[in-house]
Amino acid sequence: MSVNFLGNLLHPNLVKLVGYCIEDDQRLLVYEFMPRGSLENHLFRKGSLPLPWSIRMKIALGAAKGLAFLHEEAEKPVIYRDFKTSNILLDADYNAKLSDFGLAKDAPEDGKTHVSTRVMGTYGYAAPEYVMTGHLTSKSDVYSFGVVLLEMLTGRRSMDKNRPNGEHNLVEWARPHLGDKRRFYRLLDPRLEGHFSIKGSQKATQLAAQCLSRDPKARPRMSEVVETLKPLQNLKDMASSSYYFQTMQADNTWSIRNSKNGIRTQGGFMTRNGQPLRTLSHPNGPHASPYRHPQQSPKPNGKQ
Repeated sequence: MSVNFLGNLLHPNLVKLVGYCIEDDQRLLVYEFMPRGSLENHLFRKGSLPLPWSIRMKIALGAAKGLAFLHEEAEKPVIYRDFKTSNILLDADYNAKLSDFGLAKDAPEDGKTHVSTRVMGTYGYAAPEYVMTGHLTSKSDVYSFGVVLLEMLTGRRSMDKNRPNGEHNLVEWARPHLGDKRRFYRLLDPRLEGHFSIKGSQKATQLAAQCLSRDPKARPRMSEVVETLKPLQNLKDMASSSYYFQTMQADNTWSIRNSKNGIRTQGGFMTRNGQPLRTLSHPNGPHASPYRHPQQSPKPNGKQ
């Protein structure tokens, strides 16, 4: 199947098929060499350095261009069906190329809305309507793109049983945060340490939410995804210099420190082991003591 597709499809964001060999029951495919390996390794391999924000957006854009070509520009449109981080390979300059067309299918023709097929792919990336019905459309790929974009934003795997209960499934864990302009920061990969664009990360999380819509018709086309991603890698409004981000980080540090000491909040009151804790409220928290008036730090640009 890979030979049939890659032998006829040429695009900068698809790997080149150099050759193949078929002998008895042996099969061998030879692709162009991709020196930086897979996106999966860069995101999740232990000991790997975190990918910078601009590189993540460059990779997302390249992968989106590959899917857009398959869906909307190829002479005979193709549904990729197995879009995931391990199938996105990177050249020396971090240009993304899609590989492994073993599960690809021709898109529906003659006015048909979908292709009916046995459900295949990778759990955690497959669109829910495809898993439920076996009806495959280009919007199934768009959903998978949303999962990969979310992995790039969060640094988390689509499925991870090693995480706490409620966080095994990345999409379900992230959904409540995707539409919240103040909470979406909690999604972003902590290894970025604030070195990401504020506007860019907002746009990217909004785009992920659209791609992951439960209604396939509400998901954007991949050409629209490409246009949204184009400006994001060059934005310079880094969160690390943002007054809001610094305040949020301070609040998070305070919460983590008290969590380690067994302190929790219940109904707005701090408790330890379920018992009310008699202490002063966090000065910047939602239930700060009215008797404390800490000196406010100056905001950027000299604003008070």
